[in-house]
Amino acid sequence: MGLTSNNTLVAAVLAALLLFVGTVWLWPRLARRSWRAVGGRVGLLLATQVVLFVSVGLAANHAFGFYASWADLFGRETGQGVVVDHAAGIPSGGPLQVIDTGKVQGRGGFRPSSGGQIEQVDIVGRTTRIATRAYVYLPPEYFQPRYRTRTFPTAAVLTGYPGTARALVDKLGYPRAAGELAADGRMQPMILVMLRPTVSPPRDTECADIPGGPQTESFFAKDLPDAVAAHYRVDRKPGRWGIIGDSTGGYCALKLALHHPEMYAAGAGLSAYYNAPADATTGDLFHGDKGLRDRANLWWCLKHLPAPDTSLLVTSSKAGEPNYKDTLKFIERVKDTRRTHISSIILESGGHNFNTWRREIPATLQWISGRLGDR
Repeated sequence: MGLTSNNTLVAAVLAALLLFVGTVWLWPRLARRSWRAVGGRVGLLLATQVVLFVSVGLAANHAFGFYASWADLFGRETGQGVVVDHAAGIPSGGPLQVIDTGKVQGRGGFRPSSGGQIEQVDIVGRTTRIATRAYVYLPPEYFQPRYRTRTFPTAAVLTGYPGTARALVDKLGYPRAAGELAADGRMQPMILVMLRPTVSPPRDTECADIPGGPQTESFFAKDLPDAVAAHYRVDRKPGRWGIIGDSTGGYCALKLALHHPEMYAAGAGLSAYYNAPADATTGDLFHGDKGLRDRANLWWCLKHLPAPDTSLLVTSSKAGEPNYKDTLKFIERVKDTRRTHISSIILESGGHNFNTWRREIPATLQWISGRLGDR
């Protein structure tokens, strides 16, 4: 059974309940002082605690989508990684290959022209050789005859770390929110490309170009848009791409919009932070290169680099979010540039979790839709 399967979670919970009942029933028989009785009590208590811990962990992963599979959990995932053979060619199907499709329920049913379509794709970067999996949401208009020659604005949507791309579809509901907003006329129809910023799992690359390692920033700035535009009817004109992310993905979204305004006209960071961390998950990102370290620090960028012509959105909450004070300072720093545009969503309360981000997503999609126009 899969890590995110409902059957796995139910089996773990039932096992915990059975062990609890079994412990209560057997406890009187194990009340003696023999080594067997003591060992039995210790074994029952230990087994119950372990299964209870596993159940809580599975429930948390089911709710928040930290890991997609057992291999992902134990750092053994091989389906998504960095292609290190630079002499290898792009797969015969091109830099983007569709491997599965799914329907979306719209107000007129499950037809693509009513609810849109979600395609699971594999992407290989032409220049970075990075290979990753993503989900592409195509709005209903994409399949309607009157729009058959139309190109669409596009937003990349990133998870946090470690995160799963599927959580953006199932848990955070980006396609559903975008479809409802567009149907109500509150945003323009858009293509969403949903993926993890973790392109070399289990390492957290913080969307950086790592010396001798994954060129993650270049992948998101160049290879990803090129691959998507080569396969879908994406608007290639300036100002028609945006990027959204939460937590680590939020930091990446802000950084990419600041560093590459020619590609990303808008970047939204939900519960973002503003400087790349250095810890066991990231490893040595910069290998002593001060220039790379400075560029990864958004505070430094705002102070020392020319202000780009892009729009940023940041979110936080007055109670529950650790980035609240930094977010207020970041807003003021961006305002001082007088060129980069800044907007914000500040909730009264809300933690660093899916429930908070679900409350911010509709307004975020409306905001980014309004900024993806012709420049």
